[in-house]
Amino acid sequence: MKSPVHRCRDVEHGRGQAGAGTGDGASGGSNCLQPEQRIPISKDVITSSSSSALWFIRDTCGIVCAIITWLLVFYAEFVVLFVMLVPSKNLTYSIVNGTLFNTLAFLALASHLRAMCTDPGAVPKGNATKEYIESLQLKPGQVVYKCPKCCSIKPDRAHHCSVCKRCIRKMDHHCPWVNNCVGENNQKYFVLFTMYIALISLHSLVMVVFHFLYCFEDDWTKCSSFSPPATVILLILLCFEGLLFLIFTSVMFGTQVHSICTDETGIERLKGETGRWGKVPCWEAMQTAFGGRPSPSWFSPFTGLSCQNRPVDHVPIPQGDIIEQDVIEIPLTPTS
Repeated sequence: MKSPVHRCRDVEHGRGQAGAGTGDGASGGSNCLQPEQRIPISKDVITSSSSSALWFIRDTCGIVCAIITWLLVFYAEFVVLFVMLVPSKNLTYSIVNGTLFNTLAFLALASHLRAMCTDPGAVPKGNATKEYIESLQLKPGQVVYKCPKCCSIKPDRAHHCSVCKRCIRKMDHHCPWVNNCVGENNQKYFVLFTMYIALISLHSLVMVVFHFLYCFEDDWTKCSSFSPPATVILLILLCFEGLLFLIFTSVMFGTQVHSICTDETGIERLKGETGRWGKVPCWEAMQTAFGGRPSPSWFSPFTGLSCQNRPVDHVPIPQGDIIEQDVIEIPLTPTS
């Protein structure tokens, strides 16, 4: 039977590390914290190591997937403009649909870039030191958890990503299409990315249907700058791409909105970690994720950008040797 301290450990620590830290924590099991009593580590301290620097994951698979994403958007852009809109005889139709499609495509790529290059909420590496824990001024009997992979103090609702090689606050999942984790700081941009991709997919499908109807009624040689066989092939490929990504991104968009409203990430739901924290109401969670009360900025991927290099205020992490135990219990009596 496991000690009370192990029963309070994070689910991620319960696998493969069951033996670590039992000797130090067994005697203080009665003082193990409930979720609402966990260590109050401020967000500024947790994200201080990477919030001022450019965030980019050097993962080959993720980089390839991100490049493919942009190429697919550029392919749709090419077919929409040069196969359907430019040859169209209706100038108003071309201008309206061209402006709408290009605006949505630009917002989709901007959202993708923000989701890829924004720190998702990484916990600084190597802060599991005695000096750092003492600086938190915790109460005797409290328990903190160390991630054995990145040697960081894990705050509540943080999980380790094997691709990013960091613990991520409120990690939902690692998405190779944005080459990044979806976490506390970039979930908004990922939601916007899926929404705008779904919208341009739907828009392109509607235009493909209208173009086919137009070409069937008119001469195929007059409705496109390309030959009829090339036009058909390009439209069919765009139709397949649009349908595939419309379904995929719509499902992802709905899943992400549901996760925000229920205040429950995908990895927490997968590991059965629900009910360990006080959930916030749906509307409050939406305002937290999208940065305030409802406004046009909710739909903008450019919120938070600044041309000024302002220093980021954060609490420096005291240096020292990494503590060996995965479960660290604060002494019941303060040491001199």
